[in-house]
Amino acid sequence: MSDTDLVRTDARAQVLGRFRWIDGHADVWHVFRDPIAFRTVVQALADPYRAVGVTAIAGVESRGFLLGGAVAMELGVGFVAIRKAGALFPGRKIHHRTEPDYRGNRSELLLQEDSVSKNDRVILVDDWVETGSQAQAVQALLAARGTPLLGISVLVDGLPETRRSTLPPVHSVIRVSDLPTELATR
Repeated sequence: MSDTDLVRTDARAQVLGRFRWIDGHADVWHVFRDPIAFRTVVQALADPYRAVGVTAIAGVESRGFLLGGAVAMELGVGFVAIRKAGALFPGRKIHHRTEPDYRGNRSELLLQEDSVSKNDRVILVDDWVETGSQAQAVQALLAARGTPLLGISVLVDGLPETRRSTLPPVHSVIRVSDLPTELATR
C-alpha cells in the first residue's frame, strides 16, 4: 500500500470516527477539533493534486475556507475565497447564482475578479458535495475569468451521477454511503 493510500485510509477512519448526526444534520466539526484528524484529512485532500501544477485552492465559506486554507498551506499555493452574497468582500466581483441545494435554497456566490487569472490551475476544496450546485457555480465563476477548475476535493461525496459528468473529477475521503445509517441523507 502506498503512502497516499495509507493517508487516505487513515483519513477515512478519522472522519468516520468523529462524524455524527445531530438533530438530523451532519456534523463534521469534531474532525477539525482533533489536530491529528485535521492534519490527516488535509493531507488526504491534498495528495491527489501534489503533482498536477495547482496554483490555487478555492473554498466556499465557511467550511471551505477552513479546509481550503489548510490544503493551500499543505500544497504551498494560494487560497481563493468564494463568498456568499451579503458578506464583506471589497473590490470588483463576479457573481453567479447556484442551482437549488439539498434544502432547495439558492445562493449567490462571489469571486473577486483579480483573485484568479487564465494562467491559474485551481482545485475546489470543501467538506461536502451533495447536489453539486455550489461546485458548478464555482466552476462558472472561474470560467468567467478563463480559469480552469481542475478538480474537487471533499471530505464527503454525495454527488449524484447525473451531476458528476458536468464537473471535473471529484476526490473524496468518504462517500455518503459510508456514513452511519442513522440518516443516510441530510
